[in-house]
Amino acid sequence: MAESLMDIKRKIASTKKTGQITQAMQMVSGAKLSQIEKRAKKYQIYSDKVRQIVTHLAAGQLLELANATESDTDSGDKSQVISVASLLQKRPVKKTGYLVITSDRGLVGSYNSTVLKAMMQMIKDDHESPDDYVMMAIGGVGADFFKARGLNLAYEYRGVSDIPTFNEVREIVKTAVTMFDNGVFDELYVCYNHHVNTLTSAFRAEKMLPISDLDVSEVADTNVEYLIEPDLDSVLESVLPQYAESLIFGAIMDAKTAEHAASTTAMRSATDNANDLISHLSTQYNRARQAAITTEITEIVGGAAALE
Repeated sequence: MAESLMDIKRKIASTKKTGQITQAMQMVSGAKLSQIEKRAKKYQIYSDKVRQIVTHLAAGQLLELANATESDTDSGDKSQVISVASLLQKRPVKKTGYLVITSDRGLVGSYNSTVLKAMMQMIKDDHESPDDYVMMAIGGVGADFFKARGLNLAYEYRGVSDIPTFNEVREIVKTAVTMFDNGVFDELYVCYNHHVNTLTSAFRAEKMLPISDLDVSEVADTNVEYLIEPDLDSVLESVLPQYAESLIFGAIMDAKTAEHAASTTAMRSATDNANDLISHLSTQYNRARQAAITTEITEIVGGAAALE
């Protein structure tokens, strides 16, 4: 019985240490979540402004450019086809690109499995051949997952910081836009977990390229006029890629926010489970100790009775 008591005491001590670790990780994840939520709100202001400017400029000649056929753009100015027309114009989809955002580590609950399961289901439903799609992975979990299954992984990026900056992920954004321009894929979907609140996230697959979410009717009721220098084409060549980059970076920010929320929830759950286990072990320890005491008293009383 003494060995059993020692075993229970060791389990209680070990569980307490584990609970302290998970509680500390919960606090760290909560702090990161608070920081990235504030930064995401500020970034949303920038994103909305870029969208407003691009939509306003697109209300003019870009409307014709977006509706032009591929043969029309081939006969036009090549300097504009890559930077402007290719970002707006729909072209025959021979291959689809998927930019999948996961974490670099575990301890985030079902965050990664939700994205990867939904991704595999999308591929199964939408594609008949592996030649119809190409994968791009942000995060080590997703990259290792696709490699293990022999999927066509054209690009991977590991080590995105907990609070990403645009300069840090510029390589990712530039690579995605450049691959689209070069015809590696004809449309790009960014797939990630969208942050709803601390307890909830939802899988989202957004079509980022070609840019198709601009609604020129949004500027119909505005009287804003821009002074354009040197000319509209030059401004669009600069602003349109920037807008495409802002969409992808915004998705990365959203995914990181959901990751920290998932980590906070997972560590809170682990801490609660540790506390429940400690309570159960403490009850078990007290019962075992009481049984040991009762046994000793019984032996003493029995021995005294035998001497009489």
